[in-house]
Amino acid sequence: MKRPLSPPAFPDLFNKYRESLPDILARGIGPAVEGKYVHWDKLRHLNPPTDLDHEQWWVGIKFARTAFRRFLLLTDAVNRPFFIVLTPQVLEALHEIDNLAAGRIAMPEPVTNPATRERFLFRSLVEEAITSSQLEGASTTRKKAMEMFRSGRQPADKSEQMIFNNLRGMEFIREHQHDLLTPQFVLDIHRALTRETLAPVAVGRVQAPDDDRVSVVSNTTGEILHNPPPAELLPLRMKRMCKFANAEDEKEFLHPVIRAILLHLWLGYDHPFEDGNGRTARALFYWSMLHEGYWLFEFISISAILRRASAQYGRSYLYTETDENDATYFVSYQLEVILRALKALERYLEKKAQQIEAAEQILKDSGTYNYRQLSLLSHSLRNPNAEYTINSHKVSHGVAYATARADLLDLAARRLLEERKIGRAAHFFVGKHLYDLMNRK
Repeated sequence: MKRPLSPPAFPDLFNKYRESLPDILARGIGPAVEGKYVHWDKLRHLNPPTDLDHEQWWVGIKFARTAFRRFLLLTDAVNRPFFIVLTPQVLEALHEIDNLAAGRIAMPEPVTNPATRERFLFRSLVEEAITSSQLEGASTTRKKAMEMFRSGRQPADKSEQMIFNNLRGMEFIREHQHDLLTPQFVLDIHRALTRETLAPVAVGRVQAPDDDRVSVVSNTTGEILHNPPPAELLPLRMKRMCKFANAEDEKEFLHPVIRAILLHLWLGYDHPFEDGNGRTARALFYWSMLHEGYWLFEFISISAILRRASAQYGRSYLYTETDENDATYFVSYQLEVILRALKALERYLEKKAQQIEAAEQILKDSGTYNYRQLSLLSHSLRNPNAEYTINSHKVSHGVAYATARADLLDLAARRLLEERKIGRAAHFFVGKHLYDLMNRK
């Protein structure tokens, strides 16, 4: 990745085009270009409006952005504030996220049903753990990582340890989502994410002035892309970040989703740790979303999408830093990622619902099950952790004990149920063939 070209200094452009400024503003140029918040590095390759050159076009865009600008508590290393431009596109994305991720009306049944909620939750936590670690260099495949989790074995190398730690870190955030953010809480998150992957002295510890300060370097060119603030500023900056995260002393409303994204940006900009800064930044985003009541974020993975466009993720940081600390580039990109993640979850749940319906139809069409067995199997498809006994089946359908026993033993013989002895009683659970039916592609 190359560092993007910084825009021409705005004061210089203002003086250069002072006389033609009324004509430029009369063109009605907006803050975005065809709905996209475009940086100068890209704008200079686009075709400007008729009778304007690229610099004049940029002047018009910058003036339009000024009208929607809001300064933030986040500042750079020399105390210049960051800001965000609340464009119509940003506001529309926030509205859509609010509709999709905060309410409980029309929420997908698998994530509201207690019988299936934990299964979907574990899937999403594992997906985020794997892809967030892969963004930071973990090389283990998804297949191997899933095998580690399912078998319960210990991590075999650093990459597996990163993924294992990420799962524990996400679970830690779930458990503490209602707590206020403090510097110690941030250190605890970092400790959970980096245990046994860093030198013990660096785990859960902010860099000190006598440390070799980290920087962000291009993997391809070796160019330094970002020099974070000096280590002596980090304790104070982390305290300010926590106050911002908790909305302490806030005099003007800031949308919670923007706050969560800016928390992600803030930790990434400060880069306070020797390693694990990206994982910690994304974990803080999740904490903030859950803390503000966006409960559906337990079930989505933003890192899965960020990993597919990691260069764009990195550029959103650099666009912000190279254009007067305009955080809108980072916010706009993250809003796109959030919406894509929510829609990916929606597609996944639709697919699972279709698979269940298809499995039910296969069972019905076979013509070899009585109505009691079909009813039980239908319940099992939607409640894969359910268990049944001969007596529970007998009571549910008002039949004799012998009839209920025959129903369940028949399903066990077909491997649609699995029989296990618990004490002296036989209990029945979802079997291999039924599980295969549920997970057909």
